[in-house]
Amino acid sequence: MKTISPHAALIYVMVVVSASDGAMDERELHAIADVTSSLPVFRGFDGDRLRAVVEDCSAILQEDEGLRAVLGLVAETLSEPLRETAYWLALEMALIDHRVALEEIRVIETIRRALGIDKLIAAALERGARARYQVS
Repeated sequence: MKTISPHAALIYVMVVVSASDGAMDERELHAIADVTSSLPVFRGFDGDRLRAVVEDCSAILQEDEGLRAVLGLVAETLSEPLRETAYWLALEMALIDHRVALEEIRVIETIRRALGIDKLIAAALERGARARYQVS
């Protein structure tokens, strides 16, 4: 079975949410690039590899049972604290355009289950993510 780095696993989660509507545009790729260049969890990640990691994930998603395969790789790679980070990143990607589509909600719930995120922890992360994007 293929193995991936923790950095790649976190990026895979963002790609899954970004592609949940069937396509991933440059704006979403730019948002992922911003996250990978600014969050401490991505310290040491070579930003020049971002497009290759995104393309690797996209290729797996195109296969039969691709989503299951990607989430299996992610769950296998990430420690429990990084699984919570991955869930938060999924929420961030969904909220980036200030609206969450039904497909994104379904994918986020699938991610939560695949990563074994407790519902109470998920609710806290969701509330924090919503608070970040509220406007007056």
